[in-house]
Amino acid sequence: MTSFPAGMNLWYNTPILVELARAFSVDELGVSRIPTILQAGSLCMWSFFIIPLGDVVHRRPLLLLLMTCSASLTVGLAITDSLIAFEAISFLTALVSVTPQVVTPLVADLAPPNRRATMIALNLSGILLELLLARVLAGTITEFSSYRNVYWMGVGGQYIMLLVLYFITPDMPIKNPDLSYFRVFISMAKFATTEPALIQGCFILFFSSSIFSGFWVTMMFLLAGEPYRYSTLVIGLFGLVGMVGVAMSPLTGRIIDGFVPWFAILVGIMLVISSQLIEAFGALGTDTSGVGAVVVAIIVLDLGVQATQVATTTSIFSIAPEARARLNSLLVVSILLGQVMSTAAGTRLYVKHGHRFSSGMRVVFGGAELLFLLMRGPYVRRWTWLGWEGGAQLKKNADISCAAETPVYGDAKTCPSAK
Repeated sequence: MTSFPAGMNLWYNTPILVELARAFSVDELGVSRIPTILQAGSLCMWSFFIIPLGDVVHRRPLLLLLMTCSASLTVGLAITDSLIAFEAISFLTALVSVTPQVVTPLVADLAPPNRRATMIALNLSGILLELLLARVLAGTITEFSSYRNVYWMGVGGQYIMLLVLYFITPDMPIKNPDLSYFRVFISMAKFATTEPALIQGCFILFFSSSIFSGFWVTMMFLLAGEPYRYSTLVIGLFGLVGMVGVAMSPLTGRIIDGFVPWFAILVGIMLVISSQLIEAFGALGTDTSGVGAVVVAIIVLDLGVQATQVATTTSIFSIAPEARARLNSLLVVSILLGQVMSTAAGTRLYVKHGHRFSSGMRVVFGGAELLFLLMRGPYVRRWTWLGWEGGAQLKKNADISCAAETPVYGDAKTCPSAK
């Protein structure tokens, strides 16, 4: 969690989009390019350059370099007066704001198998915390001063965390010293086309992140308009509600460690769908009474997304422990593609058709997420693309302990209960 200040760069803008629109004299649709550009910049670097390096270089100097570049570029966001310059610097900042995702495979490598989901949950909770805390701080600071101070705060936080990383990050040996940089991408292409579990997980996380990102972006416009007309301070404070899910991350990880991940993913997806139904039918009215529905939707959504991502990541990492950075890169690509698509399309849907229509589209995305999960059961063989075989036992035990380490989300060839 020590690396999350860099990732906060991606989310400071969300609760202050209306303020940024005023500052740069553009409409809501124009300012929505900023989060899209941030996510597109992250996608480019995450996809092709940074995260896969965790399998072929020393991760300690990589993390320190990324944090230094991220902190330095954030200075530009605090001082520029041009929207074009702000967008360009945002893109460059996003390219290097990836330390949390580089840390995730490192956490999986250091954690014992029976505690891996718990440790991954703690790290992913830091990534979720960066999103929520960035919104709270940005909304609060902008309410009482200039939005520029949000980014000055980010500069200071990142340089402090650079020192923390310097003293606590272990100098792990290179995982694949004989693997060339070119072969990294060949192996990633092979994983992306030959592993049914990985492809399934990528689609699930694509739709999950689409729902999550689309919800938060359009919610800012919802709360700023009728009937709420909340200030940036109040809108930012809604991020505190989402911290309920962050606080439960240790419990979430422990539960997932004891259950076959497939069932944890199923529960997570159902929570996500429920959150969007609550928002779609409860958030709008003639007064502000619908705010309760928004609060409930935030809590349920955060719990569902966290359970889905932790369980999926834990399972996918078991495909090839020596290639966790590359597998994580492919998962992150899926997450960011979902975010980019949802941020760009979700805003347009909201502006043209209203809140309920955009919420309805996210319910459809949740249905697609569920469909991809149901295509493969919890104990199918590794190379099975479609089907259900090997039973449906929920908990891991001695007879099906292989479910913790073999994708996805068990292996009918080796689990005694599946023979």
